[in-house]
Amino acid sequence: MSSAAADPRTSEGRPPYAGYLFAYMTGEGTPEGEQVYFALSDGNDPLRWRELNGGDPVLTSTLGEEGVRDPFVVRSPLDGTFYLIATDLRMYGGGDWNEVQRHGSRSIMVWESDDLVHWSDQRRVEVAPPNAGNVWAPEAHWDAQRGVFAVYWASKLYDEDDPHHTGDQHQRMMVATTTDFQEFGAAEVWQDPGHSVIDSTVVEHEGVYHRFTKDERGASSDNECGKFIVGERSEDLMDRSWDLVADCIGRGSEGRPGIERGEGPTVFKSNTEDKWYLFVDEYTGRGYVPLETTDLDSGEWTLSSGYDLPASPRHGTVMPVTRQEYQRLDAAFGAR
Repeated sequence: MSSAAADPRTSEGRPPYAGYLFAYMTGEGTPEGEQVYFALSDGNDPLRWRELNGGDPVLTSTLGEEGVRDPFVVRSPLDGTFYLIATDLRMYGGGDWNEVQRHGSRSIMVWESDDLVHWSDQRRVEVAPPNAGNVWAPEAHWDAQRGVFAVYWASKLYDEDDPHHTGDQHQRMMVATTTDFQEFGAAEVWQDPGHSVIDSTVVEHEGVYHRFTKDERGASSDNECGKFIVGERSEDLMDRSWDLVADCIGRGSEGRPGIERGEGPTVFKSNTEDKWYLFVDEYTGRGYVPLETTDLDSGEWTLSSGYDLPASPRHGTVMPVTRQEYQRLDAAFGAR
């Protein structure tokens, strides 16, 4: 981006990062909870945050369901454009979780920006096939091998002879490709273990992709990892079969604190050291809880200590920002 052109470059050819942006929702418990909120880290400390815009939404949906959940922000390596995508869904006021999985929106909401401060008009883009019952928690990751973004989300897919979506189906992770978040290729099944999975997120390290997904099955003696996070790895982002690294991520054990259950993971690398953070939404309790590791291949994640997150963050995204981007966000939204 031209705004960062004067910054000294790292060995990777990008300006050095000076902090993180956290985009999130606050949940369906309040009228404005299903909109887009921003917070900034305390410099490069990913465990200490302050809310922007006086704790009010930065972006508000006026299309579709007029509520957006699960906001995700990504930077294009092609031209530096930022894209913010989100679920078209509003549950405040008595939404029916069963109904919105059968007859929910098949579109994602999209905003774009050159500077993270000034955003385009919102647009609604249909991405799922006609037999899908919903599109939940879209995210995107750049596939350098193919030169496209892989955009992925969860959908229930209903049989062709079930046009009213009355049958029993499970959530699958779907994927489609794009370069501009306007035109998308055909959606395909990306992950289907035979039971419901939702909320995938991806980070790449040294040519290997690491994917973290919520196992949506109920917890039971036959499935102790239900409602926890599964970690996998692959050298091909679009692969349909990833290698298992760990399940039950986030669950505590004797002498080791954890979470009760979790969803909406967001994963990112530290700006300053060889450490990764996995924020998991403990949706029945504290909201986001940070976990950390120094080895993505180990599958070992420990609960971070001494963190200070925004007041009520729910399913969102953390992304690194340069000093100029950090300062622009602070100047535009930091003081009220």
